[in-house]
Amino acid sequence: MRARVFIAAVLLALQTFVLLTNAGGPDWLVALCAGHLCATLAVLFWSRPIDHGQVFRLQWVMTIGVDMVVFAVLQYFQQASLNYTPLFALPVLLASILGPLMLGLATAASVAFYLLGEAWLSAPLLSDVSTARFLQAGLTGTGFFLVAVLANQLAIRLAKEEALAQSSQVAARNQAEVNELIIESLTEGVLVADPHGVVRSANPAALAMLLGEGHSSATRLLLSVKESWAGLSHLVNETFVLGQPLQSEISLDIDELTTHRLYARTRLTVQGGRGRGLCVVFLEDLREVEARVRTEKLASMGRMSAAVAHEIRNPLSAITQANALLDEEVQAPAQKKLTQMIEHNAQRLSRIVDDILNVARAQPSQIEGLIPSLPLDASIRYITQEWSRQNQSRGILGVHTHAPAAHVGFDPEHLRRLLVNLLDNAMRHATGQPSSIRVISQPSGNDRVRMSVWSDGAPLEAGVLKHLFEPFFSSESRSSGLGLYICRELCERYGANIAYQRTRLDQRDGNEFYVIMAASDGHSRQPVQQNLSYTPGDSIPSMTRPGSLRGAT
Repeated sequence: MRARVFIAAVLLALQTFVLLTNAGGPDWLVALCAGHLCATLAVLFWSRPIDHGQVFRLQWVMTIGVDMVVFAVLQYFQQASLNYTPLFALPVLLASILGPLMLGLATAASVAFYLLGEAWLSAPLLSDVSTARFLQAGLTGTGFFLVAVLANQLAIRLAKEEALAQSSQVAARNQAEVNELIIESLTEGVLVADPHGVVRSANPAALAMLLGEGHSSATRLLLSVKESWAGLSHLVNETFVLGQPLQSEISLDIDELTTHRLYARTRLTVQGGRGRGLCVVFLEDLREVEARVRTEKLASMGRMSAAVAHEIRNPLSAITQANALLDEEVQAPAQKKLTQMIEHNAQRLSRIVDDILNVARAQPSQIEGLIPSLPLDASIRYITQEWSRQNQSRGILGVHTHAPAAHVGFDPEHLRRLLVNLLDNAMRHATGQPSSIRVISQPSGNDRVRMSVWSDGAPLEAGVLKHLFEPFFSSESRSSGLGLYICRELCERYGANIAYQRTRLDQRDGNEFYVIMAASDGHSRQPVQQNLSYTPGDSIPSMTRPGSLRGAT
């Protein structure tokens, strides 16, 4: 359409020049060329291409028809040595490229008929001049037919190539979006650096490893800026110098309290079939790797523990039966006390074996009818007193019980294990100042009760928070990483929920682990023994009914 406008402007200028120089020809040809220019501008600004398959449309009349009429009139009234025949190639190309082949051939046929008619009208018949004019018109018309066919075939091929390119671009764009989504969701860090140490792109995991949480993917990084990134910058530089993949273990200091141990692997991309392009660095948190290894070990240990528990059951049964027979024979109080100690510890071993087998078999939670109901405040006071005596933490631990009427459906042994694990964890991170550890109980709604263990330790790292309750995951090298995992498993067994939050208590910030438990009706749901004795040295106290807790406290 722009080519039509250009040709119309040239024709208007040419006719204006002819008019001004009195070279001949009607004066109204200038008006015809001006009207042609206006028509081309109108089509350019107010019309759009149409479907290839549509043959008869008004747009073809406004473009091909107008051009044919204007060029035919100019050709008929040509002056001097001007020849407008080559201009007929424009409507032929227009019809062949933008329209179907039938329209292109029809346009070429119209031009050929016009040229033959003009040769018949402008020269006398049966003369050498007329023969030459007819021959020239025939050859020109044949050339327009060939132009129409070739242009149409080229247009069809280009249209197919363009459609294929567009579909390929869409597929490539979709694949790029999928790759970007996969890279962003990877737990493994991925960053791309150039030879100058500038990070071109990095996924959220890599940014979290380098800068901590809360940084957008648009952050621009320079590896030589921070001293803590020196190991990573050196690894990237060595990769470019040697021109081969490298791997190394590096440490990154995020702040004064946070240090990431990473395993880095580098790969080079090839640019232009030769030379060095970019360096792709894969970062993996070694703590997560170690956690997965520990999880696999835990699975193996679980299977082994189940096998050992089965083997323990037979001699344990023999010990229990022999002790029962011995208890019938002895009469002295001291000997009776010894047989009671044997019976008590045998029952304790039996419970431990049952717990191991229940975990190994992945059985569902206990039946509600077998869960005892314990007074929460009395249980907390009893357990905390025993824990404080064993750890010599008097003054450090503060107990605040505000749910005197609350009872919870929890096994006494499991409640003790839950609270002791939370207290041990708090002891490791507390400052040791007076009241640096707090145990608090309080109602939480109409049918829930809340038990929390607070300590004034430093805030946990973001990387630790993601794996807080996973087995064998710990921020300390000497810790087994099983305490919080056992707490979560015990809570899930009794329908309770355990969580962590950073809270402020008495103008001091600290870490709080809290457990939300369902409040029961206060009646034991299983037969309880009347044996309230507790032998010093036993690691697990006998809490068999609510009254024993209150009396012991």
